[in-house]
Amino acid sequence: MKIAVTYENGQIFQHFGHTEQFKVYEVEDGRVVSAQVVDTNGSGHGALADVLRVLGAEVLICGGIGGGAQMALAQAGIRLLGGVSGDADAAVDALLRGELTYNPNVRCDHHDHHGADHTCGDHGCGGEHHCH
Repeated sequence: MKIAVTYENGQIFQHFGHTEQFKVYEVEDGRVVSAQVVDTNGSGHGALADVLRVLGAEVLICGGIGGGAQMALAQAGIRLLGGVSGDADAAVDALLRGELTYNPNVRCDHHDHHGADHTCGDHGCGGEHHCH
């Protein structure tokens, strides 16, 4: 299984459509056997789902993600675990232990927002989570 994470300087990058790198983890028998950082080469939004599909990713861990990108991931057969922040390696380890906390209803779309700290409730996605 391959798990991809939006990636920047060891952390989970918080805006899927603007991520410049993915860290892709190869998992066998419940443990990471290899990992590599892959540049997205400036691809955005829907095209990023194709990048992940070509990489063979089955799961994506990310922070905020818009509805269009979510649909593209679903069409590519990639499971989305959104609303996650912090250290990328730690998130993958938590997922493999069955302990990853994520938001199954993440619906953040940052296109109209320029501030780094807002709640999704401000633009109608509901919930009290932050999607920096």
